[in-house]
Amino acid sequence: MYEGVDTVVLYSELAYEDVIPVNWRVLNAPPAPEVYAHAADRNLRLLQACAALEEAGQTERSDDNAAHADMLRLDLKLNLLLDLVGRLLLVNHPRPKGVPLRFNARGASWQLFEAGPKPGDEGELEIYLNDYLVEPLRMYGRVANLTAEGRIGVKFHDSGEAISDLIEKLAFRRHRRQVADARQPRSFDPSRTGRFRR
Repeated sequence: MYEGVDTVVLYSELAYEDVIPVNWRVLNAPPAPEVYAHAADRNLRLLQACAALEEAGQTERSDDNAAHADMLRLDLKLNLLLDLVGRLLLVNHPRPKGVPLRFNARGASWQLFEAGPKPGDEGELEIYLNDYLVEPLRMYGRVANLTAEGRIGVKFHDSGEAISDLIEKLAFRRHRRQVADARQPRSFDPSRTGRFRR
């Protein structure tokens, strides 16, 4: 049965798709092993933090018991605090413009709006996954293709099993949310400060 959501695939694997800030920086050569190892450690922590932030807001929505109502109020306060922190971070750490991006552990594809790289160029892609996290995900790769319309395709260098697994889970959670949203339209709930409920 068609759920009203197409599966987002890139390089034959499930991919994460959204409009988010990204920055591509051309490098003269692939990074040195120690730079690559440091970036991998940072990426691992960042993806773990991103997963924790996503899971924090996913509680069952049953108002039957008082303890659960208390948890929902605490969740609301935590979301308000995170929203404020996110706004402060954005003011103090401006980000690139958001673009439609599709990525997974194998590579990325996005619309390039300025004159950019050529096929074969090595570079670093910064992906700002969450407003609450200052650091971007930094992935290294090579430009695989560039379309006449300005869409760039990059294939990442191997980032290791742990990072690949976390990116795969991130893409799966995103896809699962899109399917759930397509199945059940959300209604506006003013008690959730501009958020929608199912």
